Amino acid sequence: MGEELGKLKQRLPLLDYLQQQNWVARPAGHGPEFVGLCPLHPETRPSFYVNTRKNLFYCHGCGQGGDLLRFVQLSRQLSFRQSLAYLEQHSAPPADPAAVLEQTATFYQQQLDRYPEALRYLKQRGLYDPAAVQELRIGYAPGGSLRRHLTAQGHSCDLLQRLGLINSQGCDAFYRRIIFPCCQGGRIVNLYGRSIAAAFAHRLLPGSKGGLYAWEQVQQCPQVILVEGLFDYAVLWQAGFRHVTCSFGTHLNAYQFRQLCDRPRTVYLTFDVDANGSGQQAAQRLAQRLRAKDISTRRVLLPEGHDPNSFFVQGGDATQFQALLEAARP
Repeated sequence: MGEELGKLKQRLPLLDYLQQQNWVARPAGHGPEFVGLCPLHPETRPSFYVNTRKNLFYCHGCGQGGDLLRFVQLSRQLSFRQSLAYLEQHSAPPADPAAVLEQTATFYQQQLDRYPEALRYLKQRGLYDPAAVQELRIGYAPGGSLRRHLTAQGHSCDLLQRLGLINSQGCDAFYRRIIFPCCQGGRIVNLYGRSIAAAFAHRLLPGSKGGLYAWEQVQQCPQVILVEGLFDYAVLWQAGFRHVTCSFGTHLNAYQFRQLCDRPRTVYLTFDVDANGSGQQAAQRLAQRLRAKDISTRRVLLPEGHDPNSFFVQGGDATQFQALLEAARP
């Protein structure tokens, strides 16, 4: 609490706040003090002093003094916590969700190398090239540290909760999760978190997941590899396949479907080969819809029980996957 309060005062000096409240002051000599009429009680002779170096006030008329938080308590008749919440909101920069998500993604990237368990998990999932990890901006959410970081940057807890970055108890929403930023139009629109523990599956923040992952990089490609999951995408990227995108599951939303149909191309449907056949059934249904829009499709048949990620984890390589693409059938 003390650290957060100190940073809040740095963001919003007492004199700046008073001047925003239309307090009129003049320098008191050549030092760091200013004097004016007291905002806390009626008076005709200025007796309210502000020391900008100490960031404190004192009124010789009413005897009140203290820091910015104390002034807000007195002037607005608020409790300590109410005053703190008021100042957090008052000092917060304009709410730009994309900017907050950008800061969040950068913070999570910085955490990745600090947690061996996160790096071990990436290697278990077949991601071992630091250059690929950096290129994809993959990060790690340890939990318990994001709120402190973002509030120190001036963002209110209310904003962070609206974005889904913290829950109603004020705790980080992502805990022990590998993080992938999801971009659209050059801006981050969502964050995908994959738990490194078996008990939890993936999750996205509330709101739109955007379109196909990294679509702007492949939109001009005459051939596109479509995969279900981001770890499928990541291992293919690492193996040198740049014409790949991800739909976050087998069920495309309307926008993602329109993206695939925006120009003539061939779409290689590389969905999981599940034991129950659900992945290939979804691929067949999608192929029919795409062909109805005059989009050429090929279904890539991985070995039984595999997805692209497990194919590479189990020893598959780029040459073998290229052979699967060439053997893909309509």
